[in-house]
Amino acid sequence: MSDAAPHHSPTEHELWKITLGELDEKMGVKILEESVERVVATMPVEGNRQSFGLLHGGASLAVGEAVGSWAAVIHASTMGKTAVGVDVSATHHRSAREGQITITATPIHLGGTLTTHEVLITNEAGQRLCTLRITNLLRKHKH
Repeated sequence: MSDAAPHHSPTEHELWKITLGELDEKMGVKILEESVERVVATMPVEGNRQSFGLLHGGASLAVGEAVGSWAAVIHASTMGKTAVGVDVSATHHRSAREGQITITATPIHLGGTLTTHEVLITNEAGQRLCTLRITNLLRKHKH
């Protein structure tokens, strides 16, 4: 997750805009949507495969955690806060060998201290490849 923070005055809270980190760029992540209600990104399977030619489970977790954390930071920014991940879990349902995956984070709980998001990873046919749940702790910005 990026340490980037929105620049704002104490009375004005602008929504944080997603900035890709080094790993996100290496994995080929592209942002399609970013809001408190939903963050959507894509990533190619090619370049993110393990030695058996399948999408690497670690790549799924890395991109899922990134997208879920970005969603939490966008919510946190509405209160002048930021977010740090404290828990992530994933279930792999099926594999992919090629094409592009879509990663969609939606809120389960948007609190003032904690957020929990469900992150779905699907293939081009809309089939669920992986389901993640991520919890983030909301904290004040340290300037």
